[in-house]
Amino acid sequence: MQPHPQTKEREAIAQETIVAISTPPGRGGIGIVRLSGPHALEIAQGLIRMSGTLEPARARLAQVVDPDSGQKIDEAVATYFAKPHSYTGEDLVEIAAHGSPVILELLVRLALRGGARLARPGEFTERAFLSGRLDLTQAEAVRDLIEAQTLYQARIAAEQMGGALSRRVQPPKQKLVELIALLEAGIDFAEDDVEVTPDEEIVTRIDTIAVELAVLARSFEHGRMVHAGLRLAIVGRPNVGKSSLFNRLLERDRAIVTASPGTTRDLVTDRLSVGGIPVELVDTAGLREAKTEAEAIGIRKSREALAEADVVMVVLDASVPLREDERQLIASLEGRRALVVRNKADLDPGADLPPELPLPCVMTSALSGEGVRVLRDALAELVRNPAGESESGILTNLRHFEAVSGAIAALDTAKQALPERIPHEMLLLDLYAALRQLDSLTGETTAEDILNRIFSTFCIGK
Repeated sequence: MQPHPQTKEREAIAQETIVAISTPPGRGGIGIVRLSGPHALEIAQGLIRMSGTLEPARARLAQVVDPDSGQKIDEAVATYFAKPHSYTGEDLVEIAAHGSPVILELLVRLALRGGARLARPGEFTERAFLSGRLDLTQAEAVRDLIEAQTLYQARIAAEQMGGALSRRVQPPKQKLVELIALLEAGIDFAEDDVEVTPDEEIVTRIDTIAVELAVLARSFEHGRMVHAGLRLAIVGRPNVGKSSLFNRLLERDRAIVTASPGTTRDLVTDRLSVGGIPVELVDTAGLREAKTEAEAIGIRKSREALAEADVVMVVLDASVPLREDERQLIASLEGRRALVVRNKADLDPGADLPPELPLPCVMTSALSGEGVRVLRDALAELVRNPAGESESGILTNLRHFEAVSGAIAALDTAKQALPERIPHEMLLLDLYAALRQLDSLTGETTAEDILNRIFSTFCIGK
């Protein structure tokens, strides 16, 4: 059997020790230099001076010395993690010194002189993947956790990093492997009285797998929002209080507010968290017939923002009756994530809204702050996870979604072929195509895995 490509790559890099600064660039209280590889311990002990030697999983106080004069220039804490009980699965040493770029760069230069090489971006996590410490979805979650802007994002990323998505993919993948093993056994061991699987059973098994994967695929709508955030456009006629509500939601004066209609001529944007989802809030120019060229450009941008927004907030003046153009705008948003905000609730209401309007409605006063908390809750309801959808192991990026969708499509192709009496050898091509898609999430299924499943399930050669 040929060596697995991943095994070859792992063997190629296993002989190299890498080094990098693992804390952000610049000055800080602490800075960490990390080494990983077969000579990490040996090289690290040449960078620092201390009594005794580094022991696994124990932090030791050490000194950083000037290699030319031998004088101490800093105190540091060194920690050694012996393989395979480290982040990378290799011998790994972290030296935590004071966060002076001069000191950290000195440690890196000394490590390079000692035989290490500079790590490529992401190489520590790549080594964790190649050593089997992480699968691809967990490795991607490391980046998501680092880039998280809200605690909710961080929690989802931490769950993914703990293998939540892999655990959710594993049951349907295991059922698919069992089905493949069943068909392979029927083909390869027909002379040993292994029965050919009936088409009805194959269809039932395919449907069971496809349903589980379809539920997972539906989680992408929410997972995409968690990962990438949303764009929320505040739209309405001039002087209804859009900019005032924009400032209220941000809890600071970001947009210019005056009593004159049409103050906002261009898009004003800022970010906030709604229900743990990062939201780009967009304050737009008032929608009306333009009187100047500058206003016309602003209104055109407002309509573009309205078309591109994930969530739309239509602001009305509660002190005046609903206008026909506002009614048409609200009607056009049916089926989208949108809500109506009747602002200026501190004034006498001009008229009640027609009961047939298709969007939820909130009363607010940007002047007094009345209803703003209710508005925040209504926005959170619009972006929340759909009822019944699990938040554990959701699809958070397009690669995951395309892999699951590809597996579903391959299963459907296999199912459609059954009524045409396609030989099982051809059917297996589609099932293996589905398996490859799932392998791109959890790791490759080898021929040995299939054979093990066959021989553990059937009694061959009785």
